[in-house]
Formats: sequence, structure tokens, C-alpha cells
Amino acid sequence: MSKTYASNKKAYHEYHILEKLEAGLSLVGSEAKAIRSARVNLKDSFVRIINGEAFVFNMHISHLSTAVAAYKPSETRDRRLLLHKKQLLKFSQKVKEDGLTIIPLSVYANDRNKIKLEIGLAKGKQQHDKRESLKEKDAKLEIARAMKNY
Repeated sequence: MSKTYASNKKAYHEYHILEKLEAGLSLVGSEAKAIRSARVNLKDSFVRIINGEAFVFNMHISHLSTAVAAYKPSETRDRRLLLHKKQLLKFSQKVKEDGLTIIPLSVYANDRNKIKLEIGLAKGKQQHDKRESLKEKDAKLEIARAMKNY
């Protein structure tokens, strides 16, 4: 039912995703409209917890040409994430203790048409893990091709 506007494919290649969570985004101006027109990029973005609040950094939302040119927010500004306090404490504790990272995985609209950001608690992959996951992906594609012919 939900519509995905952008996903971070690089995250699944670079990290083991241990846990996923849905977070709201604090947007200004025409950013919501720009996201709905799929003008968002999550490639090098990451999440940090600062003073008990979660922020997403380096998330690029392009400015719409149809929006008011006088008010033009920065395209890569830090955006606050809207999370429950328990979720925030849980993620911050795991980041501090286990040395994990929080990364954005996708931007989508939920069933009530609210823009949400899926974030994941991740652990970095080593080079041999990346090669292994590529081999698994190729094997799945071969199986799918073979099943398609029969």
C-alpha cells in the first residue's frame, strides 16, 4: 500500500541490517512536495543522535522549480527525525555499546499518506562478506532465470 520514493541500495551492500524502524521527518517549505516527486537521494546519508534527538545528515532533497524561489531551504540540511523516546534510547544505547551505525534505508509514504523514513541499525560488512552477498545475489538471479524458462 505504501509508495517508495527513494531507497538506499548502497546500504544493503555496505552493511548488515540488524534492526529496522520507521521514523517521521520534520520537513519545511516545499520539501514534502519535492519528495513526492521523487527528488530525494539517500546515498551518503547517515543518522546521528545529538542531545536526545535524532538527525539525518546529507539527505539531499532537490528544490522544485515550481515552488517559491524566495524561500529555498538548503538541499542537504540536517533534518530532525520524529521518534518515540523509548526507540531513541534503545538505538542510542546500541550505538554507544556495540559500535553500530544508524543509516536511512528508504523514504516512503505510509497508508495515511505521511512521509516516513525507514532507518536501520547496521553493522559494517568486511570485504569477504560483500563478495559473498554478491555471489548469493547472482545465484538467486540464475535460479529465477531457470524457473522462468520452465
